Formats: sequence, structure tokens, C-alpha cells
Amino acid sequence: MEFKELGVTTVKIPAVGMGTWGIGGGFIPDYSKDKEAIKALRKGIELGMSLIDTAEMYGSGHSEEIVGEAIKTFPREKIFIVTKVLPENLRYSDLIKAAHRSLKRLKTDYIDLYLIHAPNPGIPIKESMQAMEKLVNDSIVRFIGVSNFNVYQMKQAKACLSIDIVVNQVEYSLIERKIERDILPYCIKNKITVMAYCPLGRGILPNNKFLKEIGIKYDKTAAQVALNWLIQKKGVVAIPKAIKIEHITENAESTDWRLSKEDILVIEEHFK
Repeated sequence: MEFKELGVTTVKIPAVGMGTWGIGGGFIPDYSKDKEAIKALRKGIELGMSLIDTAEMYGSGHSEEIVGEAIKTFPREKIFIVTKVLPENLRYSDLIKAAHRSLKRLKTDYIDLYLIHAPNPGIPIKESMQAMEKLVNDSIVRFIGVSNFNVYQMKQAKACLSIDIVVNQVEYSLIERKIERDILPYCIKNKITVMAYCPLGRGILPNNKFLKEIGIKYDKTAAQVALNWLIQKKGVVAIPKAIKIEHITENAESTDWRLSKEDILVIEEHFK
């Protein structure tokens, strides 16, 4: 597994981690595939994908419970847990309470990276950021970040803090490249890691004929080509979601090799 530095820190995180949207349910809990999900997450950790992204929204908290169960057989310091607070919980006291509820569901005493899931224009960003900073000062959270923030919103958030925002988690893939206009350049300039969700284009890219043809040259799948393209970008890591062991293995094997510069140009031209 390849590793990248987290934002301005010296902490190294996997270039490919694991997303959990849909694991444990969508907006309500679903317990029907818990065993399968736990097995898949543990396999991913064994393969080096020790970064697990979840959120209080996923399965109304049940995703966090599944993650907590999955990681209990591993040394806690070997796992990097990312979770996110809902936009409706961005008032100071609500945010603090939400973090503690996440801790309980995750069965851990700290969160590695805590993100604001999306901006809430009805709540002052300063109030939310003061709560985020309080969590860091109290050692509940190691690092903080945001998700789905544009450049203006990131600048607003940064201005309220005496600590660093280390991540902006946004949608990014070969078929969703809008962040390349301004968000990605801003994040690179300010050493904010871009954590790409839906890196496989919401399930479209693994079946893409063009990427399959590129993959033949490397003995890789279309999904592995799409992920490798993404993680070659400076300051970008990917968090594909998978629940099947074969997909977990496939995602893990998207690192430790390189698409050629020529193929990258061809791919980018194709998906312009």
C-alpha cells in the first residue's frame, strides 16, 4: 500500500482507504449484511487499507457501529478512523454531543479525523469551528477537516481556526472533475488533502470499455486504472466503498504501480 502525508502534518495515510456509505443502511439502519461488512472491512485492513471513512448519517449511526466492531481485533493505533458530523448538528453544543455519540458507536476513545459533512448556511461557520477546535484541544479528535466545501467556504473555515484543516472530502473521479477548476488547486497550495469519494464514478467506471483496454497493458482492471489515475494526483487519496471481498482486494491492488505519463494524458483526454 502506498501512503501519503495528511495535509500539513507528518502523519501518513493510505492512498486508498475504504468508504462505508450504504454499509449498515442508507438513511436508516440495515442489519442484514453486518457480518459480510465486518469481514470485508477486516480484509481491507489486512491489505493495508487502514483508513476507514464513515459518518453519523450512514445507516443513522449503524455504519459507525459496524466499523467499531470491525476494528476491535486490530491495534487501535494502526487504524485511521474518519467520521463526519451532520450539517444539522453544527451548533456548538450539538457538534460536541455528536462527536461523543460517534465515539460511543465506534467503541473508541478518539477519532483520527472529524469532518463537517457539508456546510450549513443557517449556522455561523465560526461557531462550528470553535467546537471542532475544542474537540482537538480535549483530545477527542486528532485532526479536523471539511467535506463538500467550496473554496470560499474553506477560506471562511480556516479564518476561524488556530489549527489546520487537513482534509476536504469531495466527489472526484474521471467522470466528475469539477474540483480541478479551483478546489484542487487551492487544496494543493494550502496543503489540504483531497479525500475523493465516489472515485469509481458511482459504479460507472469499473465497466468502462476504454479503461478496460488501458488495463490490459498493466494486467489491471478498469477500476484499478481509475483509482491509480486518481491517486497519482498530488495530495489526493481515494475512499472507494466495497462490501465484496473480491472488490476489496481489487481496490487494494490499485496502488504500488504506475500508469505511464503517456497513458495518463490519453485517459484525461478521453474523459475531458
